[in-house]
Amino acid sequence: MPRETGFGEVGFCVTAGRGRMFELFAKLKPCKDGFTLIELLVVISIIGTLSGMVLVAMGGVRAQARDARRVSDITQIRKALELYYADNNQYPSSGGTGAVQPNTGWSNSRDEVWHSLSLTNSLAYQLKPYLSLPQDPLNSGSNWQTYYYSYYSRSYGCDRQWYMLVYKLEKMPMQSPGITACNGTTFNYSGTITVGMRQNNF
Repeated sequence: MPRETGFGEVGFCVTAGRGRMFELFAKLKPCKDGFTLIELLVVISIIGTLSGMVLVAMGGVRAQARDARRVSDITQIRKALELYYADNNQYPSSGGTGAVQPNTGWSNSRDEVWHSLSLTNSLAYQLKPYLSLPQDPLNSGSNWQTYYYSYYSRSYGCDRQWYMLVYKLEKMPMQSPGITACNGTTFNYSGTITVGMRQNNF
């Protein structure tokens, strides 16, 4: 009389005759208390799909966290700029700015080397009594040309009596108010957020 020997961990049973040794590759049939190969494959595919969904969701959460940091950084920088103005009757000096590269007078050591700027001309040095100047969370490697903070405050009718800050977000909606310099020139770079301040007496 044939008997069944269960292999629950594999999900199959081996049928063996009386007096014969078990054969590893004998005919297999599903055990009543195990899993079939099809069931295991379905479970694995479901787990893989859910894992992928979780990774995608986590990526969005991380981007939102970086955006929140950017907004906080810019808020703190603007407060430091106003404290500097209150003490010096003008905003810090700066290099140029643009929507495709970081400001040449920021704190990034790469900029200092590339543009031969002295540290005393950098925004980080000028704001040092008020703030340790932050940089964009992705301002490194291949991302530094895309995500960065940039500052400008020169000329355009009233030297250092106005400024603008340029930055970019990943997930949050970008509503850029722009800034108008003393001579009426308005700055509002496409694909970024441009904010700033101009003193009322200019």
